[in-house]
Amino acid sequence: MPRHPRGFDTQAAWDHLTKRDRKLGTWMKRIGVIEAEPRWRKSFDPVDALARAILFQQLSGKAAATIVGRVEAAIGSTRLHYDTLGRIDDVALRACGVSGNKGLALRDLAAREQRGEIPTLRQMQHMHHDQIVEALVPIRGIGRWTVEMMLMFRLGRPDILPIDDLGIRKGAGLVDKQALMPTPKALAERGERWGPYRTYASLYLWRIADFDSAATVPTNRSQD
Repeated sequence: MPRHPRGFDTQAAWDHLTKRDRKLGTWMKRIGVIEAEPRWRKSFDPVDALARAILFQQLSGKAAATIVGRVEAAIGSTRLHYDTLGRIDDVALRACGVSGNKGLALRDLAAREQRGEIPTLRQMQHMHHDQIVEALVPIRGIGRWTVEMMLMFRLGRPDILPIDDLGIRKGAGLVDKQALMPTPKALAERGERWGPYRTYASLYLWRIADFDSAATVPTNRSQD
């Protein structure tokens, strides 16, 4: 079974993309080199990361961090797992500011972890990214986008293109000087030429979208 390293050669990705796609390459040269993500070299806990992704959904970073801090204080741990989350009941979760739906999602995550259904970081290193998506999207509250962010920013997989992400679609439309954003299907087809470095292309598409809108607040991608 092949082992998938965390991270990839960004110089090789730069060379590939600037040669294969002149339009994207022009933008890349305008923006400059995006360095390797430092989190690729750091260990992380998939279950804890998924729990935090659930808690951060549809909230500002500050509000979500406050709620996470309350949950950590209530369970007496900074590690969100089935055993520590088991120390708090649903009423206490709600008192921390966790919505009913998010509470159910945390319980589902914890139950699946306890049953051994959540791959460990070591196991993920030997799984194709599609297998990781398949293993994690059944969790309540975890969609494909959340898993894709983990694959890109924590596991450093080189060939991920989040076709449903509005920032990615906006960036792709600007690259091609289109009045409308491409559909997810059209973006998937457009991205074929970016493989096997679609992750690196995605990083630039986000920058292009932010550059155009002069955004002052970075896009929250759940793994930040």
